[in-house]
Amino acid sequence: MKFDIYGRFRVEVRRENEEWIVYRAELGKRTRLIDVMIPPDVAAPEIATWLDDVFHEYAGIGQMVDQLAD
Repeated sequence: MKFDIYGRFRVEVRRENEEWIVYRAELGKRTRLIDVMIPPDVAAPEIATWLDDVFHEYAGIGQMVDQLAD
């Protein structure tokens, strides 16, 4: 799943070995964000809300984390 974080950057969240792994997605490469942990029991439809909670300090007024089409 890919997400736009308030128009500032993008992340990709993948399910690997029963865990959610978060990567920062940049042009032509991905870098794992080891500081961003999503508990394994968080359901896929709740990931955007979870990311909004984690990155809220980057948000401007009225901005939200948006899921992007794959």
